[in-house]
Amino acid sequence: MNARRGQRQDRGGRGLKIGGALLAVLVVGVAVVLAVAPGVVEKQRNPVADVDLKQPTPEALDLHGRLTIADMHSDALLWKRSILERADRGHVDLPRLREGNVALQVFASVTKSPRGQNLDGNTDETDNITPLSVVQMQPPRTWNSPFERSMYHAEKLDRAVEGSEGRLRWIRTKGDLRALLADREAGGDAVGALYSLEGLHNLEGDGANLRRLFDAGARMAGFTHFFDNEVAGSMHGVERGGLTDLGREMFAQMQEMGMVVDLAHASPAAMEEMISLADGPVVYSHGGVRATCDVNRNLSDEQIRGIAGTGGVIGVGYWEDAVCGLGTGPVVDAIDHVVKVAGIDAAALGSDFDGSVEVPWDASQLAVITQELMDRGYSEEDIAQIMGGNTLRVLGEVLPE
Repeated sequence: MNARRGQRQDRGGRGLKIGGALLAVLVVGVAVVLAVAPGVVEKQRNPVADVDLKQPTPEALDLHGRLTIADMHSDALLWKRSILERADRGHVDLPRLREGNVALQVFASVTKSPRGQNLDGNTDETDNITPLSVVQMQPPRTWNSPFERSMYHAEKLDRAVEGSEGRLRWIRTKGDLRALLADREAGGDAVGALYSLEGLHNLEGDGANLRRLFDAGARMAGFTHFFDNEVAGSMHGVERGGLTDLGREMFAQMQEMGMVVDLAHASPAAMEEMISLADGPVVYSHGGVRATCDVNRNLSDEQIRGIAGTGGVIGVGYWEDAVCGLGTGPVVDAIDHVVKVAGIDAAALGSDFDGSVEVPWDASQLAVITQELMDRGYSEEDIAQIMGGNTLRVLGEVLPE
């Protein structure tokens, strides 16, 4: 009797041990998945295409090294990695920005992306960013709140600036911008970071959240992403309406506070209305033109002229949906068209680096664009404007004191 009871106890003890071991293995397995999965996903979503690129000549490299380069759109904050360290995936981090001689990078906050995302018609009923937030082990407050995701991205950028030992700087004011440019003119190589919002659905219908995001560092915002929201219709939405009453209120607040209005992804109706309401420059941060790539997200000649008429700029992207090709040729074809339609002051760079796109180069290889512009006969002064001067002019006009 006692022996059998002892055997039963022994079997129970072994069961507990086996169960504990299996639980430990399961916990370790989950931890490994959570640690590895974000990197695997990003490698799949943000590849650099294997294309032949013309090697920049010594003359092009010399000119490129003397430029003040600005890029209006990167989604690097979306991914689980430090932008201070060189990564083996994606397109942007501080070492590669410095190698590419980038003076200022706009870092966007992407907070919602529908499953099956396409250029022609999406709703906000599904979201790819929610599972990404969970797998990346972001704070639980971000799991179901686009507003909290943007606040988290601002905190992430702030930590990067604080940990960079002066190599990465916040650009929040005209003074910040002037100081950065003066230091670079004196031989420094710090990179400016300007924080942007990709779609005001992150306000969650509460206009007071715009001020909270401004206080957190946001100085540029697009009104929509891939779906219609409470402030405006999207170029890729269903209704594709103009600005709502809340949208008009936010537009006025942005102009008053010193936030750059970004028309990227806005519906034609919303875009037309914002251009008509603008009392200063507005931008189209990343995309292309229909004359060289006739897809839904790209700009008509009338829209190009409208943006340029505010003193604004068009940031040309590098991925296939923007320019219908992968290489310097399609990118500079789009730049050529902007210049033809609206003049040299309207052309700028808007890579969409790290935006779930395949591109032909990363941030360290931007001299290939300088080479292509030289090959097409642009002067050094014109190249300087396209590669960054025009964007910096707009920021110098719009940012708060």
